[in-house]
Amino acid sequence: MLEIGTLLLLLLPVFPVSGELQQETEQRRLPPPGKLDFGYVPAGVYETLAHYEPGPIGILFHLVQTFLRAVQPNAFPHDLIVKLAKDKFGAIQTEYQKPENIVLTLQAIYYEIGFLVCAAVGLLFAILMPLVGLFFCMCRCCDNCGGEMHQRQRKNADCRRGLLGTLLFSTSLVITIGVLCSYASNQNLSSQVKNIRRLVNSNMRDLHTFANDTPMQIDYLISQYATAKNKVIYDLNNIGPLLGGRIHQELHKEVHPALDQVLNMAGAMRETREALENVSVSLVVLQEGTGKLSSDLSRVRSSINRTLSHPDCHDEESDATTVQLCSSIRQSLPQLQIGANFTRLPNVNSQLERINEVVKTDLSAVVQRGFSSLNDTPHMVIEQTRSVVDSVQSLVDGIGNNISSFSKVFPVQSFLSNYTIFISHAHAKIEDYYPEIDKIDFYRWIGCIALCCMVVLVLAFNYLGLLCGTLGYDKHASPTTRGCISNTGGTMLMAGVGFSFIFSWVLMGVVTILFLAGGNMEKLVCEPFHNKELFKVVDTPYLINPEWKNFIPGYLYNDSELELTVESLYSTCKQNRGIYSAMHLDKIFNMSSYLNTTVFTKDVVDKLERVKIDLRGIILLEAEGKQNLRDFSEVGLSEINYADYLEEVNKGVTEVDLLSFTRELESQADLMPRGPLQTALKNHVGTLQQIHRQQVLPMEQTMKYVRARSALNQSIRFLERTASDLSNKVIAVLDAVEAAQYLISQNVTLLINQETRKYTATIIGYFHQYIEWVKASLAMEVAPCKPFSNILDTAEIMSCSFLVDSMNVFWMGLGCSTLFLLPSVIFAVKLAKYYRRMDTEDVYDDSSISGTWHFTL
Repeated sequence: MLEIGTLLLLLLPVFPVSGELQQETEQRRLPPPGKLDFGYVPAGVYETLAHYEPGPIGILFHLVQTFLRAVQPNAFPHDLIVKLAKDKFGAIQTEYQKPENIVLTLQAIYYEIGFLVCAAVGLLFAILMPLVGLFFCMCRCCDNCGGEMHQRQRKNADCRRGLLGTLLFSTSLVITIGVLCSYASNQNLSSQVKNIRRLVNSNMRDLHTFANDTPMQIDYLISQYATAKNKVIYDLNNIGPLLGGRIHQELHKEVHPALDQVLNMAGAMRETREALENVSVSLVVLQEGTGKLSSDLSRVRSSINRTLSHPDCHDEESDATTVQLCSSIRQSLPQLQIGANFTRLPNVNSQLERINEVVKTDLSAVVQRGFSSLNDTPHMVIEQTRSVVDSVQSLVDGIGNNISSFSKVFPVQSFLSNYTIFISHAHAKIEDYYPEIDKIDFYRWIGCIALCCMVVLVLAFNYLGLLCGTLGYDKHASPTTRGCISNTGGTMLMAGVGFSFIFSWVLMGVVTILFLAGGNMEKLVCEPFHNKELFKVVDTPYLINPEWKNFIPGYLYNDSELELTVESLYSTCKQNRGIYSAMHLDKIFNMSSYLNTTVFTKDVVDKLERVKIDLRGIILLEAEGKQNLRDFSEVGLSEINYADYLEEVNKGVTEVDLLSFTRELESQADLMPRGPLQTALKNHVGTLQQIHRQQVLPMEQTMKYVRARSALNQSIRFLERTASDLSNKVIAVLDAVEAAQYLISQNVTLLINQETRKYTATIIGYFHQYIEWVKASLAMEVAPCKPFSNILDTAEIMSCSFLVDSMNVFWMGLGCSTLFLLPSVIFAVKLAKYYRRMDTEDVYDDSSISGTWHFTL
């Protein structure tokens, strides 16, 4: 056992779990790295099914167990057994008169009281039955106890005979059932003995599977270091996108808004130039249109003034109405002029020239160069970390070489060879016992059959006696004239009575012995094994050795304080977990002295923490771009009189509606008397209508002028908005760019260190995942110890399910049959009187005195 334990200790804990690494990672509180897939540890299939289904006979097993619980309802005597085991029963035997030993004896008697009472009843039965039979025979020889061959005539003789026959038949059926149960259990035990070899061979094959698969599983654990290594190397080779990408992503959050503001300014420059161009072009178009209209309206206004200088408008002799009309027309003439006078608006040529100079510098291209410089962060990280990456890769290769070399140096195969040889020798020794087991089982089977045949012999006489007596009975025949068949039936019943007295004490003696053995095995071994009370006894501290708190670790590792008990070992193996966790080998072996994973991990951390990244080469906005922004603020947009422009744009083409003015003039001319004055005014009306039709309407409806006015309106409003606080806006943009540039040049160290720690934690996380996976695999999948719990379960099946349960059913059936032999004897003796031929009988003489009986010989 010590060699096997040493083998398991040396074989399985190939990889440690670095406590320092785990503590360091927990202190960092960093997000976990990507999940690695190490696959499934290859595992063999254990073929032993340590589970027994008894089938229909299981009903009898449960019946016996219920009977035993009724006989022995006391709880498992844990404390009593522990005390007896610690004293090794010696103190009770040598110093039984001590009070404490008397108490223990009374406790044992109290626990066994049910068995003792039943055993006493069986012993009393075994003693009294032959004595009663002896006295019964002697009594009958003296013509007593039913030995007199004379039968009194009774009126209810037929009823009594039928009742006795029925009771004897029922009793015989009960005895038959008991014998059949005993026979079935006997056959079941013989058939299960044949399965012992199959179970043992299956367990041995599982032990070989355990030994053969363990090296392959350990090799798989070692080989899966390549998964973590490849992932680490992949991340190292992609340090630019991973580390540089993270830095770029964080910088982008701060830098992107500043550069976006510069891009917005570049767009504002282009839109400003377009607006100024629109203002310049629109102003020219509108000035041309309003200039000609103003000239024509001025000429018409002068011509009307000359017309109104006619004598009819001034002479006192003239018509008062005409004079009044002329005065009204003269007063309305000042309205006859253009409304929007675009010719008075100054041009924006100077601003346009300056903005054209500004936009010659492609600010968007300058900003894109800043973006490109920022986006080059991953490449800068690659170039600046090349030496660190190479050194870490070499270190990672060194870890893999260390793991591989350790597995080669460690003599796994030699230990496994010794373990396999031990299993083979043990199997061979067990094979040598099979013929002896078969021989013992054969003798046992013969003995049990002999016991059953004793009861069967009694049953045969009972059944034959009932058959012959019933078939040969003639109710018209007198007791002295009964037939031969009826007499033979009665004789067979008495023969059955004789054999009952002869065999009953033997049967009861065997039943008592088997009852005490099987019942106590069931209550003290089998039942406590199922409810694990037996494990608590075995795991009692200092039970087996006064110096060992726990026996297994004390025996194997010389460390009895280790919490490794039989129950925990059995339960863990029952779950098919690895023997690493079942034996608590992680508490015994510290493999850091072999692999020193913590040191390697620290070296990786130290090398990655040496990463120095300088991003001062990133220029977000060149001096050309900054100057361009300043020039834009000095274009002169604030010099434009936007109020005058908007005032003229919002005015109509003419100050008065020219068509209404023409109609009013025509109506006033119609009120004048016919003459040169009226004719002249009529001509002016025609001229005004022609001006309205040829100039005003086109300026109001033609798209050229409409678009020009609209463009002028929109552009002036846009320029007004742009010019509003333009200098401060440009200064704010430049300040944002300077702040972002300062962040990259001076304050990015904190960000770089933070992202470097995250990247380092990711790299270390792959090692941590591998170590945790190895730990979990050792605990759950590598060398699953199910075969060891199967051995214990197999021993329980063979001893309890095969032997004890079958033995208990045997004594229960045989004991039931033996007990019912007693009423069988009584009923058979009484019933035989009605079947046997009597020597004398009672005869009633009719001629005699009434009530007188005569005996006829």
